[in-house]
Amino acid sequence: MSERVAQVRGILAERVVVSTPLDPFFTLRALSSYSGIGVSKLRQYIELPVDEALPCFRLPGGGKILVRRSAFDAWMSRFEARGRPSLVRAMQELGLKSH
Repeated sequence: MSERVAQVRGILAERVVVSTPLDPFFTLRALSSYSGIGVSKLRQYIELPVDEALPCFRLPGGGKILVRRSAFDAWMSRFEARGRPSLVRAMQELGLKSH
């Protein structure tokens, strides 16, 4: 079976190398820059109870903390909100759907 060769801007490419990590590990400082959330607040989120905590990797010998971008994005998506929280809460208390 022959390999497929792609043409890019008039140049024949034998292979494509992706040099940008698609799902990088962030230090807390890099994650802070990515998310707009302060480093100390991110540390608080990591220390929450297991079912609520921001997932992370703790490296041995120094305790460096790394967070995979996809894990952060998934964790954040749990907190997506629409509308005013007080109105949503009142509707839920009345047994009404908020969406």
